[in-house]
Amino acid sequence: MALCIAVEHDPWLVALAVIICCAGAFAIVQMFERARSTPGAQRFAWAFLTSVAAGATIWCTHFVAMLAFEARAPVTLDPVLTIASLVVAVTGCFVGFATAAWGSKDIYGAVGGALFGLAISAMHYTGMAAYRVDGIVTWDKPYVVASVLCAMIFAGAALTALRPNKVARHRLALGTVLIVLAIASLHFVAMTAMNIAPLALDATPLRPEELRALALATALVGAIVIAAAVFAALIDRQTRSDARRDLTYMAFNDTLTGLPNRRGFQGELERRIEMARTTETQVGLCAIDLNRFKEINDLYGHKAGDDVLVLIAHRLRTALGPGDLVARLGGDEFIAVTRFSDRAHLTAFANRLSTIVKAPMSLGHFEARLGASIGVAVFPQDAEDAGTLANNADLAMYRAKTEGAPGPRYYNSQLDEAVRERRELANDLRHAIERNELEVHYHVQTRAATGAVTGYEALLRWTHPTKGPIAPSVFIAIAEEHGLILALGEWVLRRACADAIRWEHESKVAVNVSPLQLAHADLPQLFHQVMVETGLSPRRLEIELTESAIMADRERALFVLRQIKALGVGVALDDFGTGYSSLETLRVFPFDKIKLDRFFTAELEGSPQATAIIRAVLALGKSLAIPVLAEGVETRAQLDILLREGCDEVQGFLFGYPASFDATARQAHAAAGGMLPALGVERAA
Repeated sequence: MALCIAVEHDPWLVALAVIICCAGAFAIVQMFERARSTPGAQRFAWAFLTSVAAGATIWCTHFVAMLAFEARAPVTLDPVLTIASLVVAVTGCFVGFATAAWGSKDIYGAVGGALFGLAISAMHYTGMAAYRVDGIVTWDKPYVVASVLCAMIFAGAALTALRPNKVARHRLALGTVLIVLAIASLHFVAMTAMNIAPLALDATPLRPEELRALALATALVGAIVIAAAVFAALIDRQTRSDARRDLTYMAFNDTLTGLPNRRGFQGELERRIEMARTTETQVGLCAIDLNRFKEINDLYGHKAGDDVLVLIAHRLRTALGPGDLVARLGGDEFIAVTRFSDRAHLTAFANRLSTIVKAPMSLGHFEARLGASIGVAVFPQDAEDAGTLANNADLAMYRAKTEGAPGPRYYNSQLDEAVRERRELANDLRHAIERNELEVHYHVQTRAATGAVTGYEALLRWTHPTKGPIAPSVFIAIAEEHGLILALGEWVLRRACADAIRWEHESKVAVNVSPLQLAHADLPQLFHQVMVETGLSPRRLEIELTESAIMADRERALFVLRQIKALGVGVALDDFGTGYSSLETLRVFPFDKIKLDRFFTAELEGSPQATAIIRAVLALGKSLAIPVLAEGVETRAQLDILLREGCDEVQGFLFGYPASFDATARQAHAAAGGMLPALGVERAA
């Protein structure tokens, strides 16, 4: 009968094994966190690094604890199986961690953890096979099964607790404890299952001092691997933290000036308003828009413009008092906020900002003196929330810019509501253009002597869904103010050409061109593109523009007009006789038509001076071989005078009101039958 010898433990080595196990479990948790939060191939790379740390932890814990056992029998270690046990640990852990990090459901954590537990068990029993004792070793199978189950259960619970959807406060600490329990329970229960019956009771090939030295060497190697894993996780976490901090800074701050941007300022403004509510103080908001900043960019380049913005930002920042804040919203727009109890504080604050911006600047190769339009709004007097307060300050600033005010302008509900309404109308107009909610009406133009239709003027109409019809003089001015005129002009051009190509006759269509459109260098290209797309012949298209549109930049405007005329498109000078009426313009550019302003036509019946002016213009047109069209003809008497004076073409309510495409087609058909549309005026002989 074999004699079983009870084993004893070296407490120092047991304590060392526990330290390794705890430190390793902490490293495993940190690295597994990174593995599960990283997408794609990096996830498997982190799973591998985690498995290396886990394998080193299990292996070192096992061998240090195993060497702590004093079996009282000769002991040797098989080097091949010892190394194999480390390979088994790393490989098995990789399978477990990769599985746990792969899916989003808890089942992946449980299965991966169970595989991790099996890896712990496989490593332990492979390592025990390398532990050669000069005696008979037997195993208590129930304890063996219990040890494997303990490892699988605790490891499965650990990786399930570390799943992304687990938001417990102490999740990482719980995972660390469970991993320690998985490793420790496996080891101690498995060692309990081992019984040794020694064959020799004297000297062992490895003395206690040698066992301790081997244990310390093993612990040192494990500590290095674990430390490397911990530092890799910490460095990665710090790198991600720095990147997140940089991204946060970029998201909430202006990259050029370093000031808070619109998003960052909005949150700070809301916080200060809440503070003001609590302390019953007021918040003053100053919207600042630089004047003449575009000149800096145009004269000295955008680098100089950036230098100006940086200098302005520095000046504004240094002028702030305690609790004040300034931000850059974009472009040359800044905004500043102060909290106050005395109104005089706000007045001084706004005036100080105005003085700072107006101060002369010297930036190396140039000097500049900018101004600023400043609008001020106050919480809670002018608004109850941050968004409305900022909008009201912006409205006051816009009024200051419109008036050319030298100092700050304070929000005035009566004065600034009109601006708000125009902005809202501009926004509605933008949507109307995008959604094709506009209409084009056509006003007939006829030959004065015969009544034959020569063409139609395209007139834009807009019926607002709630405000009803909006006058063209209103919404076209709004389009020019808010940068919509190019889109609006293109929409009208496309619609007019598309409608004209569907007419059953070959009449011309005349489209008005604004000064802002004429200043756009791509206008000729747009005309060519639209005519190609719609198939309209250039001879059927005519543009109408006032001389004031040309005088804004005469040389540039005439260059663009020559390009348009080279396409075969007709060019008519509109509203002749009012505003600019330079004979020099008629000399240098071959207009296809002169349109006499309706003001003179309206005065024909009772004003000899009006008749004389019309006679002179008609004579001028004949001498230059340019047809003249009189606008605003509403009575037969006016038409008779124009016929007597030799007017070429006429346009007015006498011949029909502006109408939609379908109505225009019917009018044209009626005109072809011998009668002028709408009023039934017979053709002159």
